[in-house]
Amino acid sequence: MEIALRAVRDSDLPEFHRQMTDPEAARMAAFGPADLGGPGAFRDYWKRLRDTSHVLRTVVADGTVAGTAAVYGVAGEREVTYWIDRAYWGRGVATAALRALLAEVPERPLYARAAADNAGSLRVLEKCGFHETARARGFADARGREIEEVVLILKARTGGR
Repeated sequence: MEIALRAVRDSDLPEFHRQMTDPEAARMAAFGPADLGGPGAFRDYWKRLRDTSHVLRTVVADGTVAGTAAVYGVAGEREVTYWIDRAYWGRGVATAALRALLAEVPERPLYARAAADNAGSLRVLEKCGFHETARARGFADARGREIEEVVLILKARTGGR
């Protein structure tokens, strides 16, 4: 499968909305936007995101919109995030997309957070070089309760590799 990143297009937004309102995917991700609203509100949400310094990318798998990948936040505290359509889970799409995003955004450190029970996402982050630094508790809108999350960091490379 060929995985690529590209700039987000307006035509991607209906697919993002479908992916992010999938109840099973939202439960697994746990920490997504609180209320995506209908297509119009979702489009406005993405307009606000696109008017920032965030690095926002569409993940494309064999020519099909498979999700999103992004870096956001202030220098020194920037985080990565991604959302992959459930149809692509377990197929290496998230790992390939995150690797491509990390190659595009060389600044370090970068941080990530994942629900402690989201083994798939934690595995993706670890394959891409992130290491656990802490555990925290946070309110997960998609689950309607506070849950444990893992905080990870990707530090600058050291040594000669």
